[in-house]
Amino acid sequence: MEKLRTTYLGLDLKSPVIVSSSRLTSDLQNLKIAEESGAGAVVLKSLFEEQIMYHINEVPSLTGYPEADEYIASYTKSHSVDSYITFVRDAKRSLSVPVIPSVNCFSSGSWIDFASKIEDAGADALEVNAFFLPLDRKMNSTESEKYYLDLSEKLVKRLRIPVVMKISQRFSNIMNIVNEFYSRGVKGVVLFNRFYEPDIDINKLEIIPSNVFSSREEMRHVIRWIAMVSAQGLKIDISASTGVTNGEDAIKYLLAGADTVQVCSVLYKKGLPFLKDINSEILAWMDHHKFDDIKEFRGMLNWKNTRKPVVFERTQFMRYFSSED
Repeated sequence: MEKLRTTYLGLDLKSPVIVSSSRLTSDLQNLKIAEESGAGAVVLKSLFEEQIMYHINEVPSLTGYPEADEYIASYTKSHSVDSYITFVRDAKRSLSVPVIPSVNCFSSGSWIDFASKIEDAGADALEVNAFFLPLDRKMNSTESEKYYLDLSEKLVKRLRIPVVMKISQRFSNIMNIVNEFYSRGVKGVVLFNRFYEPDIDINKLEIIPSNVFSSREEMRHVIRWIAMVSAQGLKIDISASTGVTNGEDAIKYLLAGADTVQVCSVLYKKGLPFLKDINSEILAWMDHHKFDDIKEFRGMLNWKNTRKPVVFERTQFMRYFSSED
């Protein structure tokens, strides 16, 4: 396992394979199993701003006095946050691998105080899972992206621990937004987030959730941007997310330039001990190619280093075929 040692956000990891934020990382016993199975780090289940706000709004007015209602709402919010902070503290006390809490927020100011409390609980870094869905047709992309930049800037100024932004592909210029994060002191980005997506049941005539698990077919959307972002020379770490089903998939992301690889869906299907298999596959591949350190091949096939960088630039099939040798 010594060959798998790496760094992420300035933290020492025994493996580049990280357990992503999910229900699997909401339980201390699961976290211990993940560590024993070879996880390099764990990202705790997200604390959701909308969930807290929902509970606050659901608290009935029992007194009719605004001051009392405000107190009840404040207590509800504090209790949710305090439970999460206790979980962070317990995880840090029980594990030797880095513990990275996650916050899922939609307003650029609400999480600043919470983030400080999470830091004080001993968190090694903070992953910010932020997504703002623009519903105003008059809002342009600059206004929409300002929300992410303001949030990241406020968090970096407040916290001493590294801040990581987990973002989606839904930006007009991925490389520009990563560069903007970098200029504000963000230490890492997770590429990319997956969201709740609606589907339609044509028999029941209802809106239903689509499949929540990722598949390896989705990796093609991620490899391109990891390969291009990692070639920019920015001192910002990249964690790959989406579609990892085995060690081979993790290797692809590392070759594209990722510093770490986050795993989730496959662990629901095969269990947390499957992390051992992923690490073993990476090690076997490294031995076969005579690599002694991940640094020797990380980014080997990114936009800058590949023999034909145009493969990452092509967007249309006709351009692909017309440019073939």
